[in-house]
Amino acid sequence: MPQLRLRQPPPQTSSEALENELRHAIHSKLVYELGKTGDNAGDYDWYQATALAVRDRIVDIWMKSRAEAENRKKKRVYYLSIEFLIGKLLFDTLTNLRIVEPTKRALESLGVDFERMRAAEPDAALGNGGLGRLAACFMDSMSALGIPAYGYGIRYENGLFEQRLQDGWQQELPEDWLARGNPWEFRRTEPHYSIGFGGAVEYIGGDHKTARAVWYPQERVDAIPYDTPVAGWRGKHVNALRLWSARIATPIHLSAFNEGDYGGAVAARARAEAISRVLYPNDATSEGQELRLRQEYFFTAASLQDLVRRHLDEHGTLDNLPDYCAVQLNDTHPAIAVAELMRLLVDEHDYSWDKAWALTRGTLNYTNHTLLPEALETWPVELFGRLLPRHLQIIYLINWIHLQQTTARGFTDADFVANVSLIHENGDKRVRMAHLAFLGSNCVNGVSALHTDLLRKTVFHDLAETTATRIVNKTNGITFRRWLYEANGALTRLITETLGESVLDDPARLRELEARASDASFVARYQQARQANKARLAGVVRAAAGVQVDPRALFDVHIKRIHEYKRQLLNVLETIALYQEMKARPDKVFVPRVKLFAGKAAASYTRAKLIIKLINDVGRIVNADPALGGRLKVVFVPNYSASLAEQIIPAADISEQISTAGMEASGTGNMKLALNGAITIGTLDGANIEIREQVGDDNVVIFGLTATQVSERVAEKFEGSTAVAQSARLARVVHALAAGEFSPDDPNRYSPIVQALLEYDHYMVAADFESYWEAQRSIDRLWLTPDEWWRKNILNTARMGWFSSDRTIREYARDIWNVPAG
Repeated sequence: MPQLRLRQPPPQTSSEALENELRHAIHSKLVYELGKTGDNAGDYDWYQATALAVRDRIVDIWMKSRAEAENRKKKRVYYLSIEFLIGKLLFDTLTNLRIVEPTKRALESLGVDFERMRAAEPDAALGNGGLGRLAACFMDSMSALGIPAYGYGIRYENGLFEQRLQDGWQQELPEDWLARGNPWEFRRTEPHYSIGFGGAVEYIGGDHKTARAVWYPQERVDAIPYDTPVAGWRGKHVNALRLWSARIATPIHLSAFNEGDYGGAVAARARAEAISRVLYPNDATSEGQELRLRQEYFFTAASLQDLVRRHLDEHGTLDNLPDYCAVQLNDTHPAIAVAELMRLLVDEHDYSWDKAWALTRGTLNYTNHTLLPEALETWPVELFGRLLPRHLQIIYLINWIHLQQTTARGFTDADFVANVSLIHENGDKRVRMAHLAFLGSNCVNGVSALHTDLLRKTVFHDLAETTATRIVNKTNGITFRRWLYEANGALTRLITETLGESVLDDPARLRELEARASDASFVARYQQARQANKARLAGVVRAAAGVQVDPRALFDVHIKRIHEYKRQLLNVLETIALYQEMKARPDKVFVPRVKLFAGKAAASYTRAKLIIKLINDVGRIVNADPALGGRLKVVFVPNYSASLAEQIIPAADISEQISTAGMEASGTGNMKLALNGAITIGTLDGANIEIREQVGDDNVVIFGLTATQVSERVAEKFEGSTAVAQSARLARVVHALAAGEFSPDDPNRYSPIVQALLEYDHYMVAADFESYWEAQRSIDRLWLTPDEWWRKNILNTARMGWFSSDRTIREYARDIWNVPAG
């Protein structure tokens, strides 16, 4: 009897096998890690289960990457930043591992809506703006390029703040992003480090080559590490973001508790844990200033102790520290690293002063991000000495040697010597942290060509003549993986279908899109992608701000931290002028326009918060005026974040980059918006200059004073009343503000703004008003010629490849860190 042969099922494809593997892993995490079933799991439960399953896939690569760095004794980069604005990690990690679609299908087979689940992830509240987002982009690129690296920062439990609007005023509430835990991180019990504050110093000294001391801190705080793996593109390499949390060894004093002093029993714990509670505490008070300094020293000291321990474990000596460690200080916040590394080398590892100084300068590098005096941190000597007495001694000795060498080189002018001193002596004595970072670093870099040139000519001009520290330029970049591939799926699909998948690995190939800028079929699909993004954003705006906007209107986007030099005020003044023009000329054809603002003001920044209120007051009146027929809308979208940026940027038609020339170091929002096709309206400031060079003069709209012209007017104390007298349009706007037309409940509300406009125009708002108005009208004319409009949009996308953060990191690796980059 013939044997019955059973039909075998077809073998699974690799895609099906991966989908099944993910389905099993996600379901297992849901059941065995979270104790849930599909019947009682919510969106957040499914998010956690998916994140844990995906994290497992990263860990194997992470362990391999770490082992390879250890075994081959590769040089590591240590990136110290007070901020890491990493946003949501799930979709970013899935994209870098190239498993988005298999994960979607796996979840769909489990009855889970992928987009709803993805939305359940909270934004990691670890940054405020460009500084933190740049750090996150750099971590992404270092992993993508296979550079062994650690990012070091603080694990803020409540982040910056959640921004809400109450009657148009900004209100700050605590962020609660960690309320339900963080599935991406690993809490490490070892190693942890004891960080000291206050106390006394016993000077030991020795021969003339040493300056050793013993520091007896009055207070100690434990730094507990939490590691988040950062997966590189296509999962080839994984680095760690190590964030420090502040804890105290004795969390409660039982004797005080048992005596009924419940608050006193936990006071020390509250004081210690405040260090990692909130990003940028209000420093308008002496208590706030002290907390800021405690934060900066806490994370810097823990990070340096960690890298020194790792280096000794692998090499047994610190003699070769610069050969295997490159430390990058992201702005002045971690500048105390200079004194702390000297303390570690001299006091704890018995190095001579000169040898320790050579090792310190060979290891540390410093990125400056600002020319603004208030951002070039200085600390009162009294506070510094009380909190970090040993470090103040070290800084005084560094400064004494520095000034001795300066005068020996022939620089004896008293003003020059005072200018290069680490201690500001005019009035209250203050420690200049940017000066300290400059002197203690091998290399200092600016973040755009203009910014670096101004560093050489202004802030560090005199210092550069007294030391061998190099000043170089490293123009910022952005990760295209986050800001194009993930944020703008519709445009990415069009690009890959046109150029092939390899464009995802080589942003320079975007240039090939130039040939499609006049291709009717491609232009139509590009336009459809933008329109779909705008329709989606309109829904977000209505849900978040309660304002209905027309996706067919021109979306004029101004999204960044609220600050006077970023000139949201100039934008809203032009909006008022446009409103007045539309009211005065009802029969004229106006381009429908949505003015969209988003950004947070520092809690203590009264003027910036008043500008937010003005935007909302103008919006309240403009949006409700039936005479406009919806042709002009003004919207402030609250609680700006990385995730909100990912929704706004792909929908933008116009990118507002209108900072006072010479005051914006670089900017990265300008790059993200231009990459997605938005046309830049901006001043010749920061990276706007390089964007113009890359995309072409005809594809940006430049207006206003140059940095040199701004400097001239600042020197002569230019008064805005001069510009108001020459512009009837601006005069009408100022009159409306002064008369309370946008604040009838409080007619004098905007008198501080009016006064600032009429008197010393420090940020050149009045000076640049008419030029800005004309630039906006040129955009109106361009909008009315669709073929030319879309050609310029496409050319912006095509010519932005140079601004990839992979390019920036390759330059750091080659010119500063001396490490290979893939």
